[in-house]
Amino acid sequence: MIKNDLFLKALKGETVKRPPVWMMRQAGRYLPDFMALKKKYDFFTRCQTPDLATQITMMPIDQIEPDAAILFSDILVVLQAMQIPVEMIDGVGPWIPNPIRSQADVDKAIIPNIYEHLGYVMDAVKMSQQELSNRVPLIGFAGSPWTLLCYAVQGKGSKTFDVAKAFCFSQPKAAHDLLQKITHTTIAYLKGKVKSGVNAIQIFDSWGGILSPEDYQIFSWPYIQKIIDELKDEIPVIVFGKGCWFALNEMGKSGASALGVDWTCSARNARYLSGGQVTLQGNFDPSRLLSPIPEITEAVWKMINEFGKDRYIVNLGHGILPNIPVDKAKAFVDAVKSYY
Repeated sequence: MIKNDLFLKALKGETVKRPPVWMMRQAGRYLPDFMALKKKYDFFTRCQTPDLATQITMMPIDQIEPDAAILFSDILVVLQAMQIPVEMIDGVGPWIPNPIRSQADVDKAIIPNIYEHLGYVMDAVKMSQQELSNRVPLIGFAGSPWTLLCYAVQGKGSKTFDVAKAFCFSQPKAAHDLLQKITHTTIAYLKGKVKSGVNAIQIFDSWGGILSPEDYQIFSWPYIQKIIDELKDEIPVIVFGKGCWFALNEMGKSGASALGVDWTCSARNARYLSGGQVTLQGNFDPSRLLSPIPEITEAVWKMINEFGKDRYIVNLGHGILPNIPVDKAKAFVDAVKSYY
C-alpha cells in the first residue's frame, strides 16, 4: 500500500485535500548530488547502471519531497535498443552519428526484444521501488514516436527539426514505417515497465508542437493513441505534448488518465479544450522558479485556484532548468503542500 497516494487519486479523478506535485526532470541537473555523479559517469552509463539510476531517482524524493518519483532514464534508450546508435555529447546534447534518411535506413532498424536490450531499465524500476519502500508512486516514461523520429532523422536536437519534417513530407511511407516500428517497441517497453512495477506512465511528445494541427493528426497523434489503447486498461497514462494545446480536445477523448499542458496554455483554456472531465497536469513556467520564494508560493497558489484542486496535478510546463537553486525547487513543492 503506497503511503502517499495523492498522485494516483488525482489520476483517478478522486477528491483530494490538495493536489499532488512533482516536477518534470526533478531527478537531475539542478541537484548538486546529481552533478557530482555526472563528473564521475557519462550520461548513458548513468542510465544503463540500475544502481546509479536508482540513486538519481531517489535524490529529489529525499531532498525536495514531491508526491511522485520519476525513474531516471532517457527517451533515447528506445532508439539505441532499435540499433540506432545515440551518443550524448557535452555542449551538443543528443547526437545520432548515422541518422535515418531513407527507406533502407528504416529497414535496418529493429523491433528489439525489450528485456534483452532494455533489461537495465526494468532492473532500475525494481530497485527504485525497493528504495522507495511505498513512500510515493513511481512514474515510468517514454518519448512519443514522433519525438523519437525527430531525433533519429535530424541526427541531433533542433528548434525546427526541418530535416525530420522534410523526410516525412518527401518520404511518407518510410516515415510511417519508422513511426510504426518505434510504436511497437515503445508499447513493449512500457508494458515491460508496468510488469516491473511502475505505478503510472507518461508519454513525452516534446516536439509535437512543431507540427501543424493537420500534420499532428498524421504523424504524431495516431501513434500516441495506439500506445494509450494498449496500456490504459493496465495503468494510468499521462500524455504531455509541448505546444500541443490545439490537440487537447482529441486528447481528452483518448482514454488517457491525465494531460500535461505547458505554460502557453491557460488553465481555463486547457479545461475547456480538453472537455473538462480529464485530470490536467502543469503548467508553471520553469523560469518562474528563479523568482523570490514568496512570489513562487503566491504564483503556485494562484495556479491551483485557476485549475481547481481536483483532477489536477501540479507540475512545471516543461523540465526544470539546470540553473534553478534547490531551495527554489523545494519552495515550489512546499507551496503546494501548504495550499488550503
